[in-house]
Formats: sequence, C-alpha cells, structure tokens
Amino acid sequence: MTDIKNVSVIGAGVLGAQIAFVVAHAGFKVTGWDINDDAVEAAKGRFNSIGKSMIADLDTASEESVAKAHENLSLTTDMEAAVAEADIIIEAVPEKLDLKRSTWEKLGKAAPSHTIFCTNTSSLLGSEIADASGDPKRFINTHFANRVWARNLVEIMPNPKTDLKYRDVVEEFANEANLAPIIIDKEQRQYLLNSMMVPLLQAAQQLYVEGIASVDQIDKDWRIAMNADQGPFEIMDVIGLRSIVNVAQGSGAELPEWKLKFNEIATKMIEEGRSGIGDGEGFYKYDAEGNIQR
Repeated sequence: MTDIKNVSVIGAGVLGAQIAFVVAHAGFKVTGWDINDDAVEAAKGRFNSIGKSMIADLDTASEESVAKAHENLSLTTDMEAAVAEADIIIEAVPEKLDLKRSTWEKLGKAAPSHTIFCTNTSSLLGSEIADASGDPKRFINTHFANRVWARNLVEIMPNPKTDLKYRDVVEEFANEANLAPIIIDKEQRQYLLNSMMVPLLQAAQQLYVEGIASVDQIDKDWRIAMNADQGPFEIMDVIGLRSIVNVAQGSGAELPEWKLKFNEIATKMIEEGRSGIGDGEGFYKYDAEGNIQR
C-alpha cells in the first residue's frame, strides 16, 4: 500500500476532470486546478456529468459513492495552493510541449520534495519535459483512456532518468485508485494504445476527406464489422478535436495533403464550438449525459 493520500490534478478539461473524479471516487483527496474561474465552473459541470455516467455504467458506483467523491474534490485557480500538500501530481494540460514545460517549471518549484510527478500526454516523451520539473528522477509519463471510469487503463512509462521505485509506486497507486496499470518498458511516443489506435483514426480521416464515405457510414461499418461500441469519429469526439489537431501539429512530421485538409476541417469545427463531446457537439450532437442524439 502506498502513502499517497493527496492528489493534485493540473488541468480540469475533458480528461483531467475524469481523472480527478475517478481518483476522488476511489477515496483520495483530490485538488483540481485550472487557469481561471470560468474553467473551474466548467469543471464542476463535468464532475456532475461524470458522476451520473459512473452510476449508469458501473455496479460499484451509487448516489452515495458519487456524493462522497464530490466531497473529496476541491477546485482552485491557485497553482501553488493546488500542489502544496500533493503526494502525487497528475498534469493534464493541453498537448503542447512549450505549455507542458512551462507548467512543470512552476509545479516543480511549488511541490513538496516527496511529490511524484506525472504528465498525462499521448504523444510527447517524458525526456522532452522531465528536466523542466527540476527532478527528472521523480517524473513519469501516464496516459489515460477517455471515459476513465469505464476504460480504466493507465499506461505508465518512465523516461531514461526516472528512478524506477517511483514507477512502482505509481503502479500501486493506480491499483488503489481502481485503475488498471500497464507498464511500458521503453519510452515511445503514443505508448501502446495510441500506437494501435491512431492508424485507425487516420484511416477514417482520409476516407472522409477524400469523399469515400460519410462520417456515419464509416462509423457504422467499423461498429458492425468489429462488434465495437464506437466508430472512429465517435472516438475522436471523445478524445476532442483540439487534442487531435495538437498531436498532429506537434508531431514534427510533414503532413500529407489529406491530413492537412482534415486539420482545416477540425480547426473550423473547434472555432465554431464543436470540438467534441466536451462541447456537446463534434461530428455528432450529444445530450447532457454524453449520449449521441441520433
């Protein structure tokens, strides 16, 4: 059993809010941080929605347990206060290297000397960020799947400077938080999950922008053929188009024409307030519980 009691989640967007609420539901005291009062208010709405989804999806969640999770949660716009007593920090700010590094420069200075540092990123390497924290040996990459309460894996990936005793503590913490830890032995962009999933999403994007088939037909094809709950565009709505675009732009690779066209479409959707399930609309429209309005 770990000594972790206080958890700080930095960034209370779509995924950060899920991480915070699931960990609070497991009994930890969680402090969430976001950049301003509007973001904090939005996070409160996300917590309410997540709680309802947990009750609907999990036998282990009830009105009482969700109410307790809310009691275990607090929110602030003060970063130093957010991490003042943190045993572990899980950072979930947008997928931009400069932003990740500047955030960790602040967190590393504000956090106690025993705090374990975790960055939630799907495409950036810990070795690109860890030194900004001031203590790379305590720094570990973690990657959560969307709908954390139902798809409860967390990929744990040390960087070459990580002291592996911290990896082991994060693994045990994940078990205590009712998550399923997956240990990655060698640092790699996109971990395991996205190494397999990104080619699927990109194939769907190309089929769409080249006019081969519509969004709903591509998704229907995948759902039926693979007996899957979601098609690729439904998955992209859950991930959020901001993350899809940020990952592509931050990859450093020269993008093919179809991908540039898809990014243009996605960027326009984001500007129109249709970035995915977090906005209530992406490629599909969603009700308050996150169900597609078909």
